[in-house]
Amino acid sequence: MTAPTTAPLTGLRVLDLATLFAGPMAATLLGDFGAEVVKIEHPTKPDPSRGHGPSKDGVGLWWKMLGRNKRTMTLDLSKPGGRATLLRLAETADVVIENFRPGTLEKWDLGWPELSAVNPRLVLARVTGFGQFGPYAHRPGFGTLAEAMSGFAAITGEPDAPPTLPPFGLADSIAGLTTAYAVMTALAARGHTGEGQVVDMALIEPILAALGPQPLWFDQLGHVQPRTGNRSPNNAPRGVYRTADGTWVAVSTSAQSVAERVMHLVGRPELIDEPWFASGADRARHADVLDEAVGGWIAARTRTDVLAAFEKAEAAVAPVQDVRDVMADPQYQALDTITTVDDPELGPLRMQNVLFRLSATPGAIRWAGRPHGADTDAILTELGLTPDDVTALRAAGAL
Repeated sequence: MTAPTTAPLTGLRVLDLATLFAGPMAATLLGDFGAEVVKIEHPTKPDPSRGHGPSKDGVGLWWKMLGRNKRTMTLDLSKPGGRATLLRLAETADVVIENFRPGTLEKWDLGWPELSAVNPRLVLARVTGFGQFGPYAHRPGFGTLAEAMSGFAAITGEPDAPPTLPPFGLADSIAGLTTAYAVMTALAARGHTGEGQVVDMALIEPILAALGPQPLWFDQLGHVQPRTGNRSPNNAPRGVYRTADGTWVAVSTSAQSVAERVMHLVGRPELIDEPWFASGADRARHADVLDEAVGGWIAARTRTDVLAAFEKAEAAVAPVQDVRDVMADPQYQALDTITTVDDPELGPLRMQNVLFRLSATPGAIRWAGRPHGADTDAILTELGLTPDDVTALRAAGAL
């Protein structure tokens, strides 16, 4: 698929120095909408995401998604030649994204003073576990730690079970989305001031924002949200229910009108007249009664029949799907949420499409993740280096 020349970020140049997930994901999101992203990796220690998860024919599949729409080159920033080359690249860039521990770029004389000196319009996005300052700043930071520290794990799981961590990079993903937003905000500010700035993104903060008003509740009421499993303290019935054919469906009744429709559907309209049914929080306190009514009705029917009945009643329900179901889901198919990308290494690949649809200037996946260092020579030649220059850098271990 080829991105249109009208892609909204065409002309924006991003240097992706980050590894693993949050920083590289932000660069991917920018590349999906037309930015030229140059992925810079160490010559002998490539981004570990290339080796994360399953591979096919020795090619990491996660990288095919995370590395899409990126040109790849190698550079050892700790070498004098690598430092000088990065500064030359920074002169041509709009954005640099990095996730080294605080002080690492400074150790190589590549901190904000040096980068902004060669390009005052540059935006430097610094993604770390705990931010650039504070008592934890120099600790190793990963999404798992953010999921634990933020309060997410404490409220996830059954009441009588241990706190539960997500089985995927939740904090990294939220931080990746937020970093892309932060970069665009800094670029918008540059449009007013003509100057770039530093984005300080800590993994522990975006996931805390996503958890909603918990700090406010504690500040004003001393309230600490407990683990409630699939139940919600704000409405009921709400949760997952097993069908007669052994599958599961999820039901939500965040709106009062939907809760009433569900009660009519499952043959328990008398519950609507109970005084406690009038508010979501009061319904949540009677979740046992409501779950018995809804769960019993669903347990007597197949998933197909349950979904059809809920749809006819205009009540909110969805099947609990695994990836096999997602790939075949007609709504995802209509949206082209899972799209096909032709890849020279592995052939056609199916992966998530760009994150949203723009009616006039859509994004696109132009190519999947490329091999380590595939574009090094081409990028350096475009930068003005001669073949002899490239050979000398390679001999010095900078490439």
